[in-house]
Amino acid sequence: MDILQLFMLAGSALAVMLLIYFAFSGPNEQKIQMRRMTALRDRHSNSTGAVVEAQMRRIQATRATKMDGIATRLLPNPANLKKRLDMTGKDWTPGKYLMAGVIILLVIVVIMTMKGLPFLLCLLLGTFAGLWFPHLAVGYMINRRIGQFNKRFPDAIELLVRGLRSGLPISETLGVVASEVPGPVGEEFRSVSDKIKIGRTMDAAMQETADRLGTPEFQFFCISLTIQRETGGNLAETLSNLATVLRMRAQMKLKIRAMSSESKASAYIIGALPFIVFGLIYMINPNYMGGFFVDQRLMITGGGGLIWMSIGAFIMSKMISFEI
Repeated sequence: MDILQLFMLAGSALAVMLLIYFAFSGPNEQKIQMRRMTALRDRHSNSTGAVVEAQMRRIQATRATKMDGIATRLLPNPANLKKRLDMTGKDWTPGKYLMAGVIILLVIVVIMTMKGLPFLLCLLLGTFAGLWFPHLAVGYMINRRIGQFNKRFPDAIELLVRGLRSGLPISETLGVVASEVPGPVGEEFRSVSDKIKIGRTMDAAMQETADRLGTPEFQFFCISLTIQRETGGNLAETLSNLATVLRMRAQMKLKIRAMSSESKASAYIIGALPFIVFGLIYMINPNYMGGFFVDQRLMITGGGGLIWMSIGAFIMSKMISFEI
Protein backbone atom coordinates (compact mmCIF):
# COMPACT_ATOMS: atom_id res chain seq x y z
CA MET A 1 0.00 0.00 0.00
CA ASP A 2 1.57 3.30 -1.08
CA ILE A 3 1.53 6.58 0.84
CA LEU A 4 -1.44 8.06 -1.03
CA GLN A 5 -3.70 5.06 -0.37
CA LEU A 6 -2.61 5.01 3.28
CA PHE A 7 -3.43 8.73 3.58
CA MET A 8 -6.85 8.24 1.99
CA LEU A 9 -7.60 5.27 4.24
CA ALA A 10 -6.61 7.23 7.35
CA GLY A 11 -8.77 10.18 6.28
CA SER A 12 -11.76 7.93 5.63
CA ALA A 13 -11.33 6.22 9.00
CA LEU A 14 -11.08 9.59 10.74
CA ALA A 15 -14.25 10.81 9.04
CA VAL A 16 -16.14 7.65 10.06
CA MET A 17 -14.92 7.99 13.66
CA LEU A 18 -16.05 11.63 13.77
CA LEU A 19 -19.48 10.70 12.42
CA ILE A 20 -19.82 7.93 15.02
CA TYR A 21 -18.74 10.32 17.78
CA PHE A 22 -21.25 13.01 16.83
CA ALA A 23 -24.00 10.42 16.33
CA PHE A 24 -23.62 8.65 19.67
CA SER A 25 -22.30 11.45 21.87
CA GLY A 26 -24.69 12.74 24.46
CA PRO A 27 -26.66 15.96 24.09
CA ASN A 28 -24.88 19.23 24.65
CA GLU A 29 -25.46 20.36 28.23
CA GLN A 30 -24.96 24.02 27.35
CA LYS A 31 -27.64 23.88 24.66
CA ILE A 32 -30.04 22.13 27.05
CA GLN A 33 -29.51 24.85 29.67
CA MET A 34 -30.07 27.57 27.06
CA ARG A 35 -33.33 25.95 25.95
CA ARG A 36 -34.50 25.70 29.57
CA MET A 37 -33.66 29.33 30.26
CA THR A 38 -35.46 30.44 27.10
CA ALA A 39 -38.55 28.39 27.97
CA LEU A 40 -38.56 29.80 31.52
CA ARG A 41 -38.22 33.36 30.26
CA ASP A 42 -41.04 32.88 27.77
CA ARG A 43 -43.27 31.31 30.42
CA HIS A 44 -42.95 34.26 32.81
CA SER A 45 -42.85 37.06 30.24
CA ASN A 46 -45.81 39.36 29.67
CA SER A 47 -44.51 40.75 26.37
CA THR A 48 -46.53 40.01 23.28
CA GLY A 49 -43.38 39.62 21.19
CA ALA A 50 -41.97 37.00 23.56
CA VAL A 51 -45.22 35.04 23.44
CA VAL A 52 -45.21 35.08 19.64
CA GLU A 53 -41.57 33.97 19.57
CA ALA A 54 -42.37 31.09 21.91
CA GLN A 55 -45.29 30.02 19.70
CA MET A 56 -43.11 30.08 16.60
CA ARG A 57 -40.42 27.98 18.32
CA ARG A 58 -42.97 25.43 19.48
CA ILE A 59 -44.36 25.14 15.94
CA GLN A 60 -40.89 24.59 14.51
CA ALA A 61 -40.08 22.04 17.21
CA THR A 62 -43.18 20.00 16.42
CA ARG A 63 -42.32 19.98 12.72
CA ALA A 64 -38.75 18.73 13.30
CA THR A 65 -38.20 14.99 12.91
CA LYS A 66 -35.62 12.67 14.42
CA MET A 67 -33.62 12.76 11.19
CA ASP A 68 -33.54 16.54 11.41
CA GLY A 69 -32.03 16.29 14.87
CA ILE A 70 -29.33 13.92 13.65
CA ALA A 71 -28.57 16.21 10.70
CA THR A 72 -28.38 19.22 13.00
CA ARG A 73 -25.75 17.45 15.09
CA LEU A 74 -23.72 16.03 12.19
CA LEU A 75 -23.74 18.87 9.66
CA PRO A 76 -21.61 21.97 10.30
CA ASN A 77 -23.36 25.31 10.93
CA PRO A 78 -26.95 23.97 11.04
CA ALA A 79 -28.45 27.44 11.54
CA ASN A 80 -27.02 28.68 8.24
CA LEU A 81 -28.14 25.48 6.51
CA LYS A 82 -31.68 25.89 7.87
CA LYS A 83 -31.73 29.46 6.61
CA ARG A 84 -30.56 28.40 3.14
CA LEU A 85 -33.20 25.67 2.99
CA ASP A 86 -35.90 28.19 3.96
CA MET A 87 -34.71 30.51 1.19
CA THR A 88 -35.53 27.84 -1.41
CA GLY A 89 -39.25 28.08 -0.63
CA LYS A 90 -39.49 24.28 -0.51
CA ASP A 91 -40.36 22.02 2.41
CA TRP A 92 -36.76 20.84 2.62
CA THR A 93 -35.30 20.08 6.03
CA PRO A 94 -31.76 19.32 7.25
CA GLY A 95 -32.78 15.66 7.52
CA LYS A 96 -33.78 15.51 3.85
CA TYR A 97 -30.59 17.36 2.93
CA LEU A 98 -28.48 14.79 4.79
CA MET A 99 -30.38 11.87 3.26
CA ALA A 100 -29.86 13.27 -0.25
CA GLY A 101 -26.11 13.54 0.36
CA VAL A 102 -25.90 9.97 1.70
CA ILE A 103 -27.88 8.58 -1.26
CA ILE A 104 -25.64 10.38 -3.76
CA LEU A 105 -22.55 9.07 -1.94
CA LEU A 106 -23.80 5.47 -2.04
CA VAL A 107 -24.85 5.66 -5.70
CA ILE A 108 -21.48 7.09 -6.79
CA VAL A 109 -19.54 4.49 -4.77
CA VAL A 110 -21.59 1.56 -6.12
CA ILE A 111 -21.42 2.69 -9.77
CA MET A 112 -17.70 3.46 -9.74
CA THR A 113 -16.88 0.25 -7.85
CA MET A 114 -18.76 -1.75 -10.48
CA LYS A 115 -16.60 -0.04 -13.10
CA GLY A 116 -13.50 -1.50 -11.44
CA LEU A 117 -12.06 1.66 -9.88
CA PRO A 118 -10.26 1.53 -6.49
CA PHE A 119 -12.62 1.60 -3.52
CA LEU A 120 -10.80 4.41 -1.73
CA LEU A 121 -10.96 6.60 -4.81
CA CYS A 122 -14.68 5.79 -5.18
CA LEU A 123 -15.25 6.70 -1.54
CA LEU A 124 -13.38 9.98 -1.92
CA LEU A 125 -15.27 10.99 -5.08
CA GLY A 126 -18.59 9.85 -3.60
CA THR A 127 -18.02 11.91 -0.46
CA PHE A 128 -17.17 14.96 -2.56
CA ALA A 129 -20.29 14.47 -4.71
CA GLY A 130 -22.49 13.88 -1.66
CA LEU A 131 -21.32 17.13 -0.12
CA TRP A 132 -21.19 19.27 -3.26
CA PHE A 133 -24.27 18.29 -5.31
CA PRO A 134 -26.89 19.06 -2.60
CA HIS A 135 -25.13 22.37 -1.94
CA LEU A 136 -25.27 23.22 -5.65
CA ALA A 137 -28.95 22.20 -5.87
CA VAL A 138 -29.88 24.39 -2.91
CA GLY A 139 -27.91 27.33 -4.33
CA TYR A 140 -29.61 26.91 -7.71
CA MET A 141 -33.07 26.87 -6.15
CA ILE A 142 -32.25 29.96 -4.07
CA ASN A 143 -30.99 31.92 -7.07
CA ARG A 144 -34.00 30.91 -9.17
CA ARG A 145 -36.48 31.88 -6.47
CA ILE A 146 -34.76 35.20 -5.78
CA GLY A 147 -34.74 35.94 -9.51
CA GLN A 148 -38.49 35.25 -9.70
CA PHE A 149 -39.05 37.42 -6.63
CA ASN A 150 -37.08 40.37 -7.98
CA LYS A 151 -38.86 40.10 -11.32
CA ARG A 152 -42.36 40.57 -9.83
CA PHE A 153 -41.45 42.70 -6.83
CA PRO A 154 -41.86 46.08 -8.63
CA ASP A 155 -45.35 44.99 -9.73
CA ALA A 156 -46.19 44.18 -6.11
CA ILE A 157 -44.97 47.61 -4.98
CA GLU A 158 -47.11 49.30 -7.61
CA LEU A 159 -50.09 47.29 -6.39
CA LEU A 160 -49.32 48.55 -2.90
CA VAL A 161 -49.20 52.11 -4.24
CA ARG A 162 -52.62 51.75 -5.86
CA GLY A 163 -54.07 50.33 -2.64
CA LEU A 164 -52.63 53.14 -0.54
CA ARG A 165 -53.90 55.81 -2.94
CA SER A 166 -57.37 54.28 -2.78
CA GLY A 167 -57.40 54.72 1.00
CA LEU A 168 -56.53 51.23 2.28
CA PRO A 169 -54.15 50.88 5.25
CA ILE A 170 -50.77 49.29 4.71
CA SER A 171 -51.75 46.07 6.51
CA GLU A 172 -54.72 45.55 4.19
CA THR A 173 -52.65 46.26 1.08
CA LEU A 174 -50.12 43.63 2.17
CA GLY A 175 -52.94 41.08 2.25
CA VAL A 176 -54.08 42.17 -1.21
CA VAL A 177 -50.56 41.67 -2.61
CA ALA A 178 -50.38 38.25 -0.92
CA SER A 179 -53.58 37.12 -2.63
CA GLU A 180 -53.14 38.79 -6.03
CA VAL A 181 -49.44 38.37 -6.92
CA PRO A 182 -48.41 34.77 -7.71
CA GLY A 183 -45.08 33.14 -7.07
CA PRO A 184 -42.50 33.89 -4.36
CA VAL A 185 -43.71 37.49 -3.92
CA GLY A 186 -47.18 36.37 -2.89
CA GLU A 187 -45.74 33.70 -0.59
CA GLU A 188 -43.45 36.13 1.22
CA PHE A 189 -46.13 38.80 1.63
CA ARG A 190 -48.54 36.13 2.84
CA SER A 191 -45.99 35.14 5.45
CA VAL A 192 -45.64 38.77 6.56
CA SER A 193 -49.42 39.20 6.72
CA ASP A 194 -49.84 36.02 8.78
CA LYS A 195 -47.16 37.10 11.25
CA ILE A 196 -48.86 40.46 11.69
CA LYS A 197 -52.19 38.73 12.35
CA ILE A 198 -50.76 36.63 15.20
CA GLY A 199 -49.32 39.69 16.94
CA ARG A 200 -45.92 40.34 15.38
CA THR A 201 -45.11 43.97 14.61
CA MET A 202 -44.85 44.98 10.98
CA ASP A 203 -41.22 46.04 11.29
CA ALA A 204 -40.21 42.72 12.88
CA ALA A 205 -42.14 40.65 10.31
CA MET A 206 -40.63 42.64 7.45
CA GLN A 207 -37.11 42.36 8.84
CA GLU A 208 -37.39 38.60 9.28
CA THR A 209 -38.46 38.24 5.65
CA ALA A 210 -35.62 40.53 4.55
CA ASP A 211 -33.08 38.48 6.51
CA ARG A 212 -34.38 35.24 4.99
CA LEU A 213 -34.42 36.55 1.41
CA GLY A 214 -31.13 38.41 1.62
CA THR A 215 -31.95 40.66 -1.34
CA PRO A 216 -31.16 44.40 -1.41
CA GLU A 217 -34.49 45.07 -3.15
CA PHE A 218 -36.61 43.91 -0.24
CA GLN A 219 -34.23 45.59 2.22
CA PHE A 220 -34.83 48.88 0.39
CA PHE A 221 -38.56 48.29 0.80
CA CYS A 222 -38.21 47.67 4.56
CA ILE A 223 -36.06 50.77 4.99
CA SER A 224 -38.61 52.89 3.11
CA LEU A 225 -41.44 51.69 5.35
CA THR A 226 -39.39 52.25 8.51
CA ILE A 227 -38.37 55.78 7.54
CA GLN A 228 -41.94 56.69 6.57
CA ARG A 229 -43.31 55.37 9.88
CA GLU A 230 -40.76 57.43 11.83
CA THR A 231 -40.74 60.68 9.84
CA GLY A 232 -44.09 60.64 8.04
CA GLY A 233 -44.70 61.70 4.47
CA ASN A 234 -46.42 60.36 1.39
CA LEU A 235 -45.83 56.60 1.50
CA ALA A 236 -47.46 56.01 -1.88
CA GLU A 237 -45.09 58.45 -3.59
CA THR A 238 -42.08 56.92 -1.83
CA LEU A 239 -43.01 53.40 -2.90
CA SER A 240 -43.72 54.56 -6.45
CA ASN A 241 -40.21 56.02 -6.69
CA LEU A 242 -38.80 52.81 -5.21
CA ALA A 243 -40.57 50.72 -7.87
CA THR A 244 -39.03 52.91 -10.59
CA VAL A 245 -35.55 52.55 -9.06
CA LEU A 246 -35.92 48.76 -8.84
CA ARG A 247 -36.99 48.52 -12.49
CA MET A 248 -33.97 50.60 -13.57
CA ARG A 249 -31.75 48.40 -11.40
CA ALA A 250 -33.11 45.27 -13.10
CA GLN A 251 -32.52 46.82 -16.53
CA MET A 252 -28.92 47.61 -15.61
CA LYS A 253 -28.37 44.01 -14.47
CA LEU A 254 -29.70 42.71 -17.79
CA LYS A 255 -27.44 45.09 -19.70
CA ILE A 256 -24.38 43.92 -17.73
CA ARG A 257 -25.36 40.29 -18.32
CA ALA A 258 -25.62 40.91 -22.06
CA MET A 259 -22.24 42.67 -22.19
CA SER A 260 -20.49 39.89 -20.24
CA SER A 261 -22.19 36.97 -22.00
CA GLU A 262 -19.38 36.60 -24.56
CA SER A 263 -16.74 36.32 -21.82
CA LYS A 264 -18.87 33.81 -19.92
CA ALA A 265 -19.36 31.67 -23.02
CA SER A 266 -15.62 31.65 -23.69
CA ALA A 267 -14.92 30.68 -20.09
CA TYR A 268 -17.44 27.84 -20.20
CA ILE A 269 -16.02 26.46 -23.46
CA ILE A 270 -12.38 26.71 -22.39
CA GLY A 271 -13.16 25.21 -18.98
CA ALA A 272 -15.17 22.30 -20.38
CA LEU A 273 -12.76 21.33 -23.17
CA PRO A 274 -10.25 19.40 -20.99
CA PHE A 275 -13.02 17.31 -19.41
CA ILE A 276 -14.70 16.67 -22.77
CA VAL A 277 -11.42 15.57 -24.36
CA PHE A 278 -10.60 13.40 -21.34
CA GLY A 279 -14.01 11.71 -21.49
CA LEU A 280 -13.82 11.11 -25.25
CA ILE A 281 -10.34 9.60 -25.07
CA TYR A 282 -11.37 7.48 -22.10
CA MET A 283 -14.32 6.13 -24.08
CA ILE A 284 -12.09 5.31 -27.06
CA ASN A 285 -9.08 3.92 -25.17
CA PRO A 286 -9.75 3.34 -21.44
CA ASN A 287 -6.35 1.81 -20.79
CA TYR A 288 -4.55 4.89 -22.07
CA MET A 289 -6.39 7.29 -19.72
CA GLY A 290 -6.78 4.79 -16.89
CA GLY A 291 -3.36 5.75 -15.57
CA PHE A 292 -4.85 8.89 -14.03
CA PHE A 293 -6.71 6.65 -11.55
CA VAL A 294 -3.81 4.35 -10.54
CA ASP A 295 -0.52 6.18 -11.20
CA GLN A 296 0.45 8.47 -8.33
CA ARG A 297 2.35 10.88 -10.57
CA LEU A 298 -0.60 11.30 -12.91
CA MET A 299 -2.94 11.79 -9.93
CA ILE A 300 -0.77 14.62 -8.63
CA THR A 301 -0.52 16.17 -12.10
CA GLY A 302 -4.27 15.97 -12.66
CA GLY A 303 -4.98 17.41 -9.20
CA GLY A 304 -2.59 20.29 -9.84
CA GLY A 305 -4.28 20.99 -13.17
CA LEU A 306 -7.71 21.03 -11.54
CA ILE A 307 -6.51 23.43 -8.85
CA TRP A 308 -4.94 25.74 -11.44
CA MET A 309 -8.12 25.72 -13.54
CA SER A 310 -10.21 26.45 -10.46
CA ILE A 311 -8.06 29.48 -9.64
CA GLY A 312 -8.45 30.76 -13.20
CA ALA A 313 -12.22 30.23 -13.17
CA PHE A 314 -12.48 32.06 -9.83
CA ILE A 315 -10.51 35.04 -11.16
CA MET A 316 -12.60 35.20 -14.34
CA SER A 317 -15.85 35.03 -12.35
CA LYS A 318 -14.71 37.96 -10.20
CA MET A 319 -13.75 39.95 -13.28
CA ILE A 320 -17.24 39.73 -14.79
CA SER A 321 -19.26 40.16 -11.58
CA PHE A 322 -20.46 43.70 -10.84
CA GLU A 323 -22.23 45.10 -7.81
CA ILE A 324 -25.07 47.53 -8.55
